[in-house]
Amino acid sequence: MKLTGERPIEGKTPPSLLALHDAGYREVGQRLRGGTVLDLGCGLGDATAGLGGPDRRLVGVDYHPPTAVAAHRRHGFATIGADGAALPLRSRSVDAVCSSHLIEHFKTPANHVAEVSRVLGRHGTAFFITPNAPADFENPYHVSLFEPQALATLLGRFFDEVEVMGLDGDALVKADFERRRALARRLLRLDPLGLRHRLPQRWYVGLHAGARRTLYPLLARRTDGGPEITAERFAIGPAIDESTLVLFAVARRPRVRPTGRALRPAST
Repeated sequence: MKLTGERPIEGKTPPSLLALHDAGYREVGQRLRGGTVLDLGCGLGDATAGLGGPDRRLVGVDYHPPTAVAAHRRHGFATIGADGAALPLRSRSVDAVCSSHLIEHFKTPANHVAEVSRVLGRHGTAFFITPNAPADFENPYHVSLFEPQALATLLGRFFDEVEVMGLDGDALVKADFERRRALARRLLRLDPLGLRHRLPQRWYVGLHAGARRTLYPLLARRTDGGPEITAERFAIGPAIDESTLVLFAVARRPRVRPTGRALRPAST
């Protein structure tokens, strides 16, 4: 798998971040019915596999084709190596779409939402999980951050029914996130003039990814003897404030007119 420090990886990513991703997929899984479920940005497919069921067909998409191949070999569901803003799928061909921590990676996120709307069946459901802008860390991979109303407005361009909720952690989770924020702030003080922002973007991204690969394994180790952070410490609800960690949007009744792409989901 392509290691950037951005992907959640067991043993390399802090437990609170792994638990946050697991909680998002748990909430998606609880809202799924039968049919074809498309998971965009599937990575190695561990979370995708949890969306399975006897009446569901899973299809994973990852922009890094070798990772898509690895997910297929690891879990057996169909995978595609493709861009989440240019999906090689027929219009109205899937029954549910999961876009977990992906929309924030697009410079033009409307293209991603349009593709989700296009491939989703008229009675299907799309799920968008993304950081709440005020609570996000500085992250060069996150180029399009959203507050609740902005996300609802964008999704409303392509879906007739949109609900945006908050996915948040308990006090222990919030303390862990604040601990990592404090460490990040200390590190950023080493660059008081903000020179990192004057670097070519690929240099800045590379610097950030290298720092994550070094620091995340250290942060993933629990040395304080405290309670384990798991997905059970996260809950979803309608209340959202600036400290809410993640936005969880449910979109139905896609508006976009099908354009008739010719390719089908296929095992990679």
